Amino acid sequence: MIATLLFVAFVAMMLIGVPIGAALGLAGAACIALANSDAQWFGLLAVPQNFYAGLGKYPLLAIPMFVLVGSIFDRSGVALRLVNFAISIVGRGPGMLPLVAIVVAMFLGGISGSGPANAAAVGAVMIAAMSRAGYPAAFSASVVGAAAATDILIPPSVAFIVYSVLVPGASVPALFAAGMIPGILAGLALIVPAVWMARSHRMGALEATLPRPAFWKSFREATWGLAAPVLILGGMRAGWFTPTEAAVVAVFYGLFVGMVVYRTIKVRDLFVILRESGELSAVILLVVSLAGIFAYSLSTLGVIDPVAKAIVNSGLGEYGVLALLIVLLITVGMFLDGVSIFLIFVPLLWPIVQHYNWDPVWFGVILTLKVALGQFTPPLAVNLMVSCRIANVRMEETVRWVGWMLFAMFLVMVAVIIWPQLALWLPGRLGY
Repeated sequence: MIATLLFVAFVAMMLIGVPIGAALGLAGAACIALANSDAQWFGLLAVPQNFYAGLGKYPLLAIPMFVLVGSIFDRSGVALRLVNFAISIVGRGPGMLPLVAIVVAMFLGGISGSGPANAAAVGAVMIAAMSRAGYPAAFSASVVGAAAATDILIPPSVAFIVYSVLVPGASVPALFAAGMIPGILAGLALIVPAVWMARSHRMGALEATLPRPAFWKSFREATWGLAAPVLILGGMRAGWFTPTEAAVVAVFYGLFVGMVVYRTIKVRDLFVILRESGELSAVILLVVSLAGIFAYSLSTLGVIDPVAKAIVNSGLGEYGVLALLIVLLITVGMFLDGVSIFLIFVPLLWPIVQHYNWDPVWFGVILTLKVALGQFTPPLAVNLMVSCRIANVRMEETVRWVGWMLFAMFLVMVAVIIWPQLALWLPGRLGY
């Protein structure tokens, strides 16, 4: 009964508008108290202990740093220079600007680990450019919101860092390597429907009349941005620094580029950048720490094993269970952010992963693909929310466009399920 109350209380608080972190912590604390009602202090001393335990993990130090990197590169003008360089390569024409938006979002995914930050950086440049070229605002918002979802697959990724903390068998470098090929495939899959829709609906009629940037000039201006993923990922691969240290290196590199090279960031801008990234990091880490209380109540109430056994013994078989989890997590992804999904569901799903002997790194990529789909699936898609705000359109207007891109990325997830080596080949090759 207490276990049922745990989920009922959590869902009820979510429905009345309680923030996700507070709902997790309050539901968990209430059930811990009820389960220990015969003891002094009702066992509530476990609440602060697990609050700290959920947060006191070294890999989580990378999260505020990568969030700060996203904010710095957003303001440094790197996105604009990458866009100009990409246009100089692919040229002007119907469907080219959506292609550029997706490619630039994928590239920025190798710098920042946050989907909404990526959507803000790309959207600030591309939505205005696509509007000038004659693309509908709702279509532009759909393309940017979908493209930014590749951010949590292409390393570095905040989602992979959180997953590695929850699953001891999956290291951060292995997850980063595993997400590379599926992330690139997801981006390529998004390009197909984006270009097809633009051309079939005759969008971007003015695009061909706009000037094409000079290749060598735009290349020189974009060089510092192009070097960032090489520094971050290459440094980790060479063993110069850990993923957490790589995030700190990326912060200083971004500040150098923004303040010294491009001079788009002034000293007075630092307070705003630090405040914005501090607020976003605090929200993420607060949810992580409060979810530790929820996870502790799940384990002490004995909820995890019965739920796992019920799913395993449902008669669906291995692939039937996997299909059930896909439907469940994509549905949940429409309403919750990726970090919350990982924190709530990974402890519940881990016994199922062990039962079927699924590779934890492969399962992490599948789970992240599901979360990526949820990031631009209405009605509560965090990336789409950001891009719609920039484009000044309602999210309902994007449904007709975003559906095709959801289908394209879903096919990539199915491909990774059928051929696990799409995710596991690169970590194996690199020796992780």
